[in-house]
Parts: sequence; structure tokens; C-alpha cells
Amino acid sequence: MSGPPRERARHWRDPRLPDVDLLRATYVHKTFARHTHDTFVIAGVAEGVDEFLHRGSLERAGPGQVALVNPDTPHTGHAGVPGGWRYSVLYPSPDLVAAIAAETTRVRGTPGFAVPVADDPQAVRLITRVLAAVEARNPLAADTLMRLAVTRLLRAHGAPLPARAVRGAGARTAERARAVLEARLADPPSLEELAAALGTGPFALIRAFKQAYGMPPHTWLIDARVHRACRLLAEGTTPADAAAAVGFTDQPHLNRHFTRIVGVTPGAYRRERNSVQDGPAAGA
Repeated sequence: MSGPPRERARHWRDPRLPDVDLLRATYVHKTFARHTHDTFVIAGVAEGVDEFLHRGSLERAGPGQVALVNPDTPHTGHAGVPGGWRYSVLYPSPDLVAAIAAETTRVRGTPGFAVPVADDPQAVRLITRVLAAVEARNPLAADTLMRLAVTRLLRAHGAPLPARAVRGAGARTAERARAVLEARLADPPSLEELAAALGTGPFALIRAFKQAYGMPPHTWLIDARVHRACRLLAEGTTPADAAAAVGFTDQPHLNRHFTRIVGVTPGAYRRERNSVQDGPAAGA
């Protein structure tokens, strides 16, 4: 009799498919904190249920369905059933998706997805085959299948992303606060100090920031630190040095937040980004 599924994950990028990050994972107890990506998320679910908060609604993607998240959109993730979920994920860059949309669809403006979950078993198969082709060292097949999957989903569910609303005083305050936090990731001001520097109150700042970016400043700061750590790890920086550089107190502190946003440990992420091997890696 087989036991419960074991959590496994591989998060990597192949240099011959440079504009797409890849993830293959089985998660059972994994809980993703609220976070964003500067890429699209196109996740084909093979087994179980991936449940995630997205724009104020709880969404569920089950077998044969694809979870679709546009760039810079806060979302979470956790198991929707006791056995967890198994999926394959593409993280294509906005520029790549825009190029595919311009060549193969009628979507104009900045392309994105109009729905968070699409029922499309064929797209799930295509996504799964992309990852298999990458691991088989067949970049021609991987690139072809990836473009077919993205085109299929854009034609069925693509739409221009809404233009940004005219910025009011609150939005400008949030933008200035974000700039301060980006410049001071490793040594951020307190909420009271930040609000005072911007000429507003702490609660007004929280309200404006959450309205602009979908999360309060402290949550955004953790997300931004992890994004910066990803770049450092990809350049070969050790997890301990990356933790110090972005403002985490120590490596375990980085590990805790990194795994709740990226889905693998910093060490596993760094090994994949700095490995010359193209074959599959062990689960994290």
C-alpha cells in the first residue's frame, strides 16, 4: 500500500529558453504567502486542487485546469484537498507574452488573462510537455510547445490589461513609499517614520499602499526582499550572503520566507540557476 504523496519541487530556468522560469511540484502541506511575480503564472494542474486567493476571491484549480495570474498581482496558494496538488508551471516574461499575443492573437494593448482559472486539459498537457522537453534537452520542442500553450490560452482567455487609473494623492504617496522601501530593503524605516517622511499618517499610508499594491507595506517588503534574493542567488551569491544583503536577520529567516513565496529553498534555487547540468534535480 502506497503512503501519502511526498512533497517535491524543482524550480529552474534553461538558458536555451531564457524568458521562462519553470516549476514542477507536488505540494501537500505547502502554504504560499501573499506574493507577486514580475512574470505571468501559467500553472497546469494534473492532480489534486490548487486553491489560491486572487483579487479578493478564493479560486480553485483542479485536474485539467490552468491557474492564470497576471504580473504584479498579489495571490496566495495552498492545498484545496487533503492530498495536496501536483502541477507544472510556466512563468513567461511579460515581453514574451506580448510578442506571442501580437503574432498570434487579436489582443491589443498590454495582454493579460481575463480569468484566474481556465478549464483546458489540452493546455495542461502542453504545459507538462514543455517541462518534459526541457529536461530531455530539446529546446526546439520546448519553445514550440510553450508558444502553442500560451497562444491557446490567450485566444480563449486573453484580454488587454486595464490601464492604470488616474493617480490621486493616495496613489502618489504609495508610490513614494515603495521607492523608499526599494532603496532601503536591508534597513527600512518604521511605519511611523515612513509616514512622517511622506507627510501622512500610519493608517492612511497602510490604506493607500494596500489599495495601490494589494498588500500592506510590511508584506510588500518581504516580497521585494525575496525577489531581490532570487536575483542574487541566480548570480551565485550564497544564501547566507543573500539573506544579509536584502535585510533578513539570518539564513533561516530567508529560508522561511523564500519557500513560502518561491516554493523551493534558497539553496535549491541557487543550485538550479548555477548548475551546468540539464537533467532533473532531486525534490526540495
